[in-house]
Amino acid sequence: MKLVAISAAYGAGGQLVGPALAERLGVPFLDRAIPVEVAERLDVPLADATAHDDQEGGLSRLTRMLRGFAATEPSIPAPLPAASFTSEDFRQATEQVLLEQAGSGEGVVLGRAATIVLHDDPRALRVRLDGPRERRLEQAMRLGDVDRETAERALERLDRTHADYARDLYGVEITDPKNFHLVLDSTAIPLDACVDLIALAAEQITSPAPAHPPPAPSRAS
Repeated sequence: MKLVAISAAYGAGGQLVGPALAERLGVPFLDRAIPVEVAERLDVPLADATAHDDQEGGLSRLTRMLRGFAATEPSIPAPLPAASFTSEDFRQATEQVLLEQAGSGEGVVLGRAATIVLHDDPRALRVRLDGPRERRLEQAMRLGDVDRETAERALERLDRTHADYARDLYGVEITDPKNFHLVLDSTAIPLDACVDLIALAAEQITSPAPAHPPPAPSRAS
């Protein structure tokens, strides 16, 4: 069983590491499939679950967080709760999809708060990809073929909304290393090497030992 949850800061290369890792481990990559599953569970059109709208007037803070939370690059649309369902509905449906996939014991999930939702699953390797702001900007421009102004706007928006989502809905800091088994500076370590390191860790992770070992069986006299 190989189950990996990846949290990636903007410009950290998660959109390349995630699919490559899934292929390496021979397990599903779930990032793109999750909005489809969520739309089906909420019985709304896929467009409603993945709509992207730059006009934020009148939207709740949580709605804006949800929209920014799912995006990893400026070109990727992010979920926006439609009028027919609430932000809480969206969050719960997303968590259900994650937990059901975790039940299979295999998969690579990028984002979607998977490292938080699966925090207590002993089979899940939780990984954070990050790096200094300037190096993330440079990598985002190179990988996404975007100019600096576009990359800076995306970094500010996504860093803020990812942090707000984790803090407001789950009470955790998204960058806190205690939330992860493995934290990599993927702006300093080549992305293919990051895939190698995560794959090795996924192969080696074991369930934690019980807090109190069971008593030894008594011997017959």
